[in-house]
Amino acid sequence: MIRSELLAKLRQENPHLSALAAEKALDTILDEIAETLSQGHRVELRGFGSFFTKVRVARVGRNPRTGEAVEIAPKRHMHFRASRQLLAQLNRPAT
Repeated sequence: MIRSELLAKLRQENPHLSALAAEKALDTILDEIAETLSQGHRVELRGFGSFFTKVRVARVGRNPRTGEAVEIAPKRHMHFRASRQLLAQLNRPAT
């Protein structure tokens, strides 16, 4: 599903929302999730899953072309852990 499909589904489920209001609502939710993660906090959406960040420590890597040692700075990367309900829905036998 892409953003436009998500917006269309949001408008279909909530016909009282204008296209602008639906887009603003989606933007607000996504911006808040991104902002919270960038501050190093966890985001939990009950029944869906949780997003959280982990820190990769600084390390020495190698330039594949020259073999020269390169310092790689520490950085954060995001993880997603699905909730039990979502996993159960994904693993339900097909009918």
